[in-house]
Amino acid sequence: MAWNFGDILDANGREVPGDKPALIHGDRVTTWAAFDKRTNALARGLIERGHRPDDKLAILIRNRPEYMEATIAAFKGRFVHVNVNYRYKADELHYIFDNSDARIVVYGSEFAPVIADIKGRLPGVQTWLQVEVDRTPVPGWAHDYESFVARHDGKPLGISRSSDDLFFLYTGGTTGMPKGVMWRHGDLRQVQLSPTLLPRVPVGLADHVALMKELAPGQRFIPACPQMHGTGLLTSIGTLAMGGTVITLEGETFDAVELWNVAAKHKATQIAIVGDAFAKPMLRALDDNRGRWDLSALTVIISSGVMWSQEVKHALIGHIPQVALLDSFGASEAVGFGMAVTNAAGEVSTARFALGDDVAVFSTEHKRVEPGSPEPGFIARGGNIPVGYWKDEAKTAKTFPVIEGRRWSIPGDYCQLHADNTLTLLGRGSVCINTAGEKVYPEEVEEILKLHPDVDDALVVGVPDDKWGQAVTGVVEMKRDARFDEEALRKHVREHLAGYKTPKRIVRVEQLFRAPNGKADYKGTTDYAKRALGIT
Repeated sequence: MAWNFGDILDANGREVPGDKPALIHGDRVTTWAAFDKRTNALARGLIERGHRPDDKLAILIRNRPEYMEATIAAFKGRFVHVNVNYRYKADELHYIFDNSDARIVVYGSEFAPVIADIKGRLPGVQTWLQVEVDRTPVPGWAHDYESFVARHDGKPLGISRSSDDLFFLYTGGTTGMPKGVMWRHGDLRQVQLSPTLLPRVPVGLADHVALMKELAPGQRFIPACPQMHGTGLLTSIGTLAMGGTVITLEGETFDAVELWNVAAKHKATQIAIVGDAFAKPMLRALDDNRGRWDLSALTVIISSGVMWSQEVKHALIGHIPQVALLDSFGASEAVGFGMAVTNAAGEVSTARFALGDDVAVFSTEHKRVEPGSPEPGFIARGGNIPVGYWKDEAKTAKTFPVIEGRRWSIPGDYCQLHADNTLTLLGRGSVCINTAGEKVYPEEVEEILKLHPDVDDALVVGVPDDKWGQAVTGVVEMKRDARFDEEALRKHVREHLAGYKTPKRIVRVEQLFRAPNGKADYKGTTDYAKRALGIT
């Protein structure tokens, strides 16, 4: 379908009741009427400053209302959204702005010092918009975001848009520098329209409006994970596209108690997280505060990106029996590889997913892996996939190859394809450990380590070894007051997995190496393990 998010949000501005909340952040509520006018005004102001379709609009903000305002304004004005990791330092930020050819930068005032430091190296940026977060004065070369929005007309823009308009989603740079994944609006919206989450898939804009009215009043959604990353961002966009409400947390770091307070206060219906890194603290808060929160409105918790263990899912359902837990497997380079749904009526094994449509598994030689084959392979998705990587033809050709006469997206995740056409994730090929010729996939070993009652979290890496080439090494974060017993942990793994998969050594760390979105930092973990073991 010829979907464009700007057209969808224009239609929503006409059809969603104006007094319904679109965005909630603490005590600040932005109604749909105000949201429609503010995003129109922001887009119009940028157009009046000379910005044109395909100009890149980069956003450096924590989870706040302005993140989604700037994103939707980009859609309406036909600018290209660019997500920016707020954890980045000066040179990393410069790389993203420069690599993306950013012409517009919307940034929180807390980042004003680092912006001032790199601004001189970014002559291509024509408009800087500062969002007030901490009362930092607006410099002379920037515009105050709120004043800029207020002085422009909030009427609909009345411009024609295309399903070929682009949306950039920068990866986290786990292998090399971050890469800008180029999505067409039409492809991205089509893969968002999952029959798992919707009673039916709409056909065209008029049908979209009809479905939205059928589902009124829509979801009240909390992205507990950062909107600067794919899981929080795409689920927030999807919520607004269906006329729902996005509720953001005020804390700079994730606080499970704050999450449950906000969920209860606003009767949240959906929450997005990233695996056990979020789910475990959420579970601890529920265990420590039994009966404190009314979560009866909550129907779905969705996760994507990292491992979400079966045991944690089961315990969450014990507290919230009506909830469905959707474990979605995707990547910046593809959405909809597979999904595992767990509820009170049933559960699935950790990391085991039902294959999505247009999904296949291929060997390293691009031969199709048949269901039930003992050979692991790379998972691939066809159909609605990105155009490629921005300004990187070589990596585009590698990640989006033509196989069997059609384009596929193969981000690099290994899996085992079972006879029943389900798959078990084994991990990214880039972090696969080669120990004496045997391949060990870290996530498989990590999950076993996390099953130990004393382990709170775990990562597994390969460190250099004269005998094995790479030695399987575990790095664990223990539960509160738990005693670290390396041999007991190794024995635990050996009881569940082949001997060669058992870590040769396991070391302890106070806090595991994970990004704000919960994803593993394997490089940082490897460096720590090498230091702890005296390996140079």
